[in-house]
Amino acid sequence: MKRLGDAHPIGRIAQAEEIAQFFLFLASDNARFITGAILMIDGGYTAQ
Repeated sequence: MKRLGDAHPIGRIAQAEEIAQFFLFLASDNARFITGAILMIDGGYTAQ
């Protein structure tokens, strides 16, 4: 797991709670203007 984390710009892989918080945000009214988007949850891995 350490090797996987080292490959990410933030230096670690996400915790399950962090992923859950992302989906809770998307399900909330705060995300009502996010439509038709592809959102990556990868710690910046695809932005490298």
